[in-house]
Amino acid sequence: MNGKRALLLVDVQNDFCPGGTLPVPEGDRVIDPLNRVIALSLAAGWPIFASRDWHPPHTSHFAGQGGIWPAHCVQQTSGADFHPGLRLPESVVVVSKGTDSQADGYSAFEAVSAGGNTLAEMLAAAGVEDLLVGGLATDYCVRATVLEALRLGFSVTLLEDGAAGVEIKSGDSQRAVEEMRQGGAAVLRVDDLGTPDRP
Repeated sequence: MNGKRALLLVDVQNDFCPGGTLPVPEGDRVIDPLNRVIALSLAAGWPIFASRDWHPPHTSHFAGQGGIWPAHCVQQTSGADFHPGLRLPESVVVVSKGTDSQADGYSAFEAVSAGGNTLAEMLAAAGVEDLLVGGLATDYCVRATVLEALRLGFSVTLLEDGAAGVEIKSGDSQRAVEEMRQGGAAVLRVDDLGTPDRP
């Protein structure tokens, strides 16, 4: 399985989309490209992982307890659900982050599965060395995830049309993309991936 590829979807949750408590502007525009890469991954036999913010109601991450963000993606709420238009397969492996009241949980590599395995452990067990990454938000959790993946030695491709940013400051997303590119990530659109080789 040397060099096996996996798809990693970062935090495509209701609260980060229009109508949510911490919406990425036009965040739902990533749904169609991500559904296309999900279909591509299923056809190729690539494993699919999806991270989610899964915060407790009281956490230092939220403004009410000293953080910088409005309450979002609270465990067991509809805001924490994946966007209903995202066509996640039954085989998807969901990992949760930000579950500790003292943890921000930006990078998906801070997340664990329901069984307590870290994302890095599961990727290693599957022989994955190459990651396709998309999701929300480009300038925060996607950025942190990609940079951590690169630090851990993965080859990473950022799906540019499958990611969108919060843009607290104008240009934050583009600066994040450039930081990821300079760190060693490739940056492609979903349609540039081409037809996968069958496993």
